[in-house]
Amino acid sequence: MTLTQLSSESSPASNLEPLAAQVMDWCDQLATLSAMPDGIHRFYLTPEHQACNKQVAIWMRQASMQTHIDAAGNLIGRYASDDPQAKTLIIGSHLDTIPNAGRYDGILGVLLPIAIIGQLARSNTKLPFHIDVIGFGDEEGIRFGATLLGSRAVAGTWQPAWWQLQDSDGIKLNQAFEHFGLSPTDVGQAAYDAEQLLAYLEVHIEQGPVLEQQDLAVGIVSAIAGARRFQINIQGHAGHAGTVPMTMRQDALLGASEAILLIEHTAKEFGVVATVGQIECGPGAVNVIPGNVTFSLDIRSVDDGVRDAAVTKLQQRISTLCEQRQLTNQWRQIHQAPAVKCAPWLIDLQRQTMASLHQPTLELMSGAGHDAMALADITDIAMYFVRCKGGISHHPAESVTHADVAAALVALQATIVTLGQAVPAAHLES
Repeated sequence: MTLTQLSSESSPASNLEPLAAQVMDWCDQLATLSAMPDGIHRFYLTPEHQACNKQVAIWMRQASMQTHIDAAGNLIGRYASDDPQAKTLIIGSHLDTIPNAGRYDGILGVLLPIAIIGQLARSNTKLPFHIDVIGFGDEEGIRFGATLLGSRAVAGTWQPAWWQLQDSDGIKLNQAFEHFGLSPTDVGQAAYDAEQLLAYLEVHIEQGPVLEQQDLAVGIVSAIAGARRFQINIQGHAGHAGTVPMTMRQDALLGASEAILLIEHTAKEFGVVATVGQIECGPGAVNVIPGNVTFSLDIRSVDDGVRDAAVTKLQQRISTLCEQRQLTNQWRQIHQAPAVKCAPWLIDLQRQTMASLHQPTLELMSGAGHDAMALADITDIAMYFVRCKGGISHHPAESVTHADVAAALVALQATIVTLGQAVPAAHLES
């Protein structure tokens, strides 16, 4: 079947519901590959990760794909073009999870393209580019504390300092590579040549409530927010709860409480999102005035300049607050990632695709990080979001419907076909 013939066929979501049911069943099967019996716990370079790669590779081969594990432990399946010199479209997401995870975050974005490629293979439809579906081994960063390790390897931005990272059992990353059957010295072989790439496409559950509020199954991602994270320490003076007058106290917890409210106020003022998710208070006794508080700050925006301006304002305001309360404060940045824009030409193609399907087009930003952020270093990126119930993610209650998965399959298939028909030759030729 040619691309023109496939494009002319009507493919409403209802026609793909059996395929959607298969994808949902695959998700259920992968949910059993866990380090714990009472939830989904699947981390990078573990036996569960290896078992997951093995199972997904079986489904890839059933879809007429050639498979291999790359030098960083990522699973790659290729649906080859008849032209060996053609460029490559990467479609992917991650197969690792957080502790006690849901069953669709990341996973859905690996299984959807496998299902579509299986359909393309059964209809003997060939494309003017190769498709590599990648199940990245580490996006969440749970085991070693550094996110996007799998996709950073593919992008060629692996950092040698990562080899010294350790998990909670004291196993270093280089040791984990060896236990998994990989050679740390070969990790550079996972990198793709940017000149050989057409683009990167990712489908992911939204992890937010916007699509549900708009009653839409699928949305187009315009950008991924850049994030900065800090540990903020406020130092006061511990004292007896019964003997130090209120007017003479240097209560670090009261200062931290005001600082956290300032974070909320400043985030709203600058139009960014900011979260304090961890707080430690010492000495931690019921009858002692808190003398030391450390709390986290995660601050994000699709505009790095606006986000950084908000950080500067916060530092000024919290310093002023601490001076007034006779406290000191120290900031330590522990993470920084720039905002990433999706490629305009790919967003235009997604708009055309949704219009051809007579579907409304909603563009929205992603506040969460994705493997697409790493791939943006070497190629143009695009993403689709799929509606999830209540916007719930990173939780066992994570939920999508068969109908929405079918709609995502339709959108993904149509995008691949449109890309094959509409991309200028300059994009396709190596």
